[in-house]
Amino acid sequence: MLRRVLPSFINRSVRLQHAQTQEQLAAICMKQHKKGKLTAHERIALLVDEGTFREYDALVEHRCSDFDMEKNKPPGDGVVTGHGKVFGKQVYVFSQDFTVFGGSLSATFAAKICKVMDEAMRVGAPVIGLNDSGGARIQEGVDSLAGYADIFQKNVLASGVIPQVSVIMGPCTLR
Repeated sequence: MLRRVLPSFINRSVRLQHAQTQEQLAAICMKQHKKGKLTAHERIALLVDEGTFREYDALVEHRCSDFDMEKNKPPGDGVVTGHGKVFGKQVYVFSQDFTVFGGSLSATFAAKICKVMDEAMRVGAPVIGLNDSGGARIQEGVDSLAGYADIFQKNVLASGVIPQVSVIMGPCTLR
């Protein structure tokens, strides 16, 4: 099954912008695989029906300029968001990408998750979170923590309105 997943994502220009070369991207994938883990894109590809996933904000970058962060702005900012279908039913998904800053949450990262949750509530579809995060992105300070507050507020607003599914795929800490 992984053979079906890998080629479609390894060739993505968005990921290549961050990794620079296909060899570097393959090395990132292999590092995850050696840990017995899949990448964020691979997890989504295995979850949703083939060919149905539409990614949101793949080119969004964080806004932090402290601690030389302006020198490293990977597209997507460490979370893959979008919608697709599972067994033919519409779902909204976010998958934290541990290969980008340890999956740590920034204000931009949080905004992407909140956007997916808003869309899910708008259409009455479930939201599925694939969590694999090192916690708050310390370089962003309170902006990162405010991002957690925004996500938690969306969880409260969605409670009883749409199904919310969280899958813990890694450390998932709030530091």
